[in-house]
Amino acid sequence: MEQNAAPAVREHHVHQRHFDRLVMLSDGVFAIALTLSAVELRPETKPGQTLPQVWGLPLLAYFLTFFIIGMVWLQHRRALAQLRRSDNTLTLITLVLLSMIALMPVVIRTMVTGESGVDSTSGFVIYALSLLVINLCLAAGWGYAAFIGHLVPDMPRPKAWGWLMHDLFVALVWAAIACWFLHLAWIVALMGALALAARIASARLGRRAAPDPG
Repeated sequence: MEQNAAPAVREHHVHQRHFDRLVMLSDGVFAIALTLSAVELRPETKPGQTLPQVWGLPLLAYFLTFFIIGMVWLQHRRALAQLRRSDNTLTLITLVLLSMIALMPVVIRTMVTGESGVDSTSGFVIYALSLLVINLCLAAGWGYAAFIGHLVPDMPRPKAWGWLMHDLFVALVWAAIACWFLHLAWIVALMGALALAARIASARLGRRAAPDPG
């Protein structure tokens, strides 16, 4: 046996490398999406417009995009920090999430500026549905990791359920907003009731998982 031979690659090393690559890919896509939020600034000057009128909507699109993507990144980072490893199913869910994140600069700019012949109502519907899919991906990824894939063995179940209920709460809120713009009042009421139930469940589970101060 050669004295300088590299140590054998063990299974946990393979899992760690897969997980590290998933984290790097996720951070890269989020970083590019945040950068593209600035690249998408294309103010169109029209005669008689003031500087705030020219830059108002593009800047609104930029800051809205940056904030939304940043909040999703915080949730995604929180979930990844709890994982021991990743697997193919979680990677596939993450890829769907990242594909939607990459689209958000264009979605939000279209919503704000009304480009491509999209009216304001249709723009808001597309925007709300995009965020619905993003938050469903967050919920699906965490639900799979915590309860199906057993990738989060160290977290107490009440806390894991509380995080899942929070992700579902946000998704249901965006579903209600999309239905509101589609004038589906009864579905709005249903989504609102489900969102309220998910929020209450998340709060109760969070209190159960909190350490006893005494």
